[in-house]
Formats: sequence, structure tokens, C-alpha cells
Amino acid sequence: MVRAYILIQTDTGRAADVAGGIRGLPGVISTEAVTGPYDVVVFVEATDVDALGQLVVASVQPVEGIVRTLTCPVIRL
Repeated sequence: MVRAYILIQTDTGRAADVAGGIRGLPGVISTEAVTGPYDVVVFVEATDVDALGQLVVASVQPVEGIVRTLTCPVIRL
């Protein structure tokens, strides 16, 4: 399994809408509205890197109100 954090910038005032729109999507473990340079942080899980890419591109990015995403895969050190 591959896990990743997706950092999301939203349109002004859309963090709660975006977090709600992503919550419940297959592969989404948690969503949190945050402050700082990003507005929402999403923790996801997928079977492999290709499935992670599909999750981000096909399911997360189309959510209305998203301006930009940054996907940060979790690694084991």
C-alpha cells in the first residue's frame, strides 16, 4: 500500500466545501481544514503509485473549489 498527504489550496472561503467534497471518496482516510499556505490536508491510501495518481487526478482534483494540489507520498526511513 502507498499512503500520501495531499496538500490543497482552495479558492477563498472554500476550504470546508472542498474538505467535505473529498471526505468519503474511496481511498481517503482523513481530511482536515488547516491554516497556512494550504487550506486542506488529505491523507489517502492506494494500492500502488499508479492508483495513487489516479485517485488524485480522477477523484480529488475535479472537486470544485480546488486551485492546486501537492501530493506527498509517505516513505519509510
